[in-house]
Amino acid sequence: MDSPTRAAGLNVGEGYAPIFNIIVMNFLRKNIIYFVLLIVLLAFMTIKPLRDFVSEQIAMSPTVSKINNETLLADEVLDIDLKGINTSSTNLKNLRGKVLFLNFWGTWCPPCRTEWPTIQKLYDLKKDKLEFALIAMQDQEEDVKKFLKENNYTVPVYIAESPLDPKVLPVAFPTTYLIGKDGRILKKEDSSMDWSKDSILEFIDNVTK
Repeated sequence: MDSPTRAAGLNVGEGYAPIFNIIVMNFLRKNIIYFVLLIVLLAFMTIKPLRDFVSEQIAMSPTVSKINNETLLADEVLDIDLKGINTSSTNLKNLRGKVLFLNFWGTWCPPCRTEWPTIQKLYDLKKDKLEFALIAMQDQEEDVKKFLKENNYTVPVYIAESPLDPKVLPVAFPTTYLIGKDGRILKKEDSSMDWSKDSILEFIDNVTK
């Protein structure tokens, strides 16, 4: 004898399928926001350009609270006599009229040489807003002159003629500081980077307003 279910022509699996679909749909509706957040998180973790962009924006945001918590360099820290290689000799503290781009480098340093074209581009674009001082370290004057001439670089370059304060003495090359007119360190970078990219230019525009 056929069972009542068979008599009605109903397959047991078919009977549970609509109920299962309803349960799944209710679960998805209640938890959709968690799925969206999970997808966004996975995209952030797996898409490198997106991750780099977000991290860079966070690092570069010149908020008042961030800037106020940075190190303030006293006048004596910047009291460094500089011999000009392709510019006039001066003292570093005399360059405090604008935001200062201070870079420690050497012709012997491959990462330093790599970032030089981007520094030159930054100089061409922002020399009206920034003071530039690129200090060649552990270098011979003739080697520095030759490097600048061969590459047609015009960014002001110096050799330090007095000791550097530990607060700015580099432990890696290149090391770059962006220093505000009040002596506050706005940004420090102790590796080679592209100084002509849009995020840097925007940051400089913000801190030189």
